[in-house]
Amino acid sequence: MQTPPVDSPPRPPQPRTALRVTWALALCSALLLSLVAVEWRPLTGLDDDIAGTTHRWAVDEPGITHAMRILTDWVWDTWTMRLLCAAVVVWLWLRRGDDRWTAVWLGVTCLLGSLSQQALKAAVDRARPVWPDPVDSAHYAAFPSGHAMTATFVCGLLVWLLHYYGAARAARLAALAVAVVSVAGVGVTRVWLGVHWATDVVGGWLLGSLVVAVAVLVHRRRHP
Repeated sequence: MQTPPVDSPPRPPQPRTALRVTWALALCSALLLSLVAVEWRPLTGLDDDIAGTTHRWAVDEPGITHAMRILTDWVWDTWTMRLLCAAVVVWLWLRRGDDRWTAVWLGVTCLLGSLSQQALKAAVDRARPVWPDPVDSAHYAAFPSGHAMTATFVCGLLVWLLHYYGAARAARLAALAVAVVSVAGVGVTRVWLGVHWATDVVGGWLLGSLVVAVAVLVHRRRHP
């Protein structure tokens, strides 16, 4: 008598794949950081071209520029992202009493991500764009973009947590859409406002993604 076939449960992502993604992000981040640090001429030339074009647009379109400043200073500001992360840490601590390690993991990851961002800025010490007619201003060194890096690792971690806790598919897709718009949008605002080079933003995206990848690997070792 033949037994009916039984569908096997879906397999979780393979650890080797996650590790390869992490190494790829690390290599890309290190390569870009090295090229920026040595001021590789083709890269700086591309940055100059992009910055000059977007600055002309920013000067010619004051309405769009004002909207960009609101988005970058309030909606996608680094402190807005950190407060969002802190709120989720508190929620996990209070509502997930059986898994408070995840709350600690999230808080520590966001803290280390922010500290590493400042350390890299100090180490590379890249000058920001300078304009005779600036539309905005910013402090500290340019590389990597703190706004882009912070938005990337905060949004990435929160989207991953929704998947980890088995949120409804509609909620996960909505969160992913918001995360993609936020991460891409904040990068556009920083270049448009003339406070970052394009490669600062790309570096922030890469390094923020690396923070997420390493953090997920650490979490999986604790909760395989």
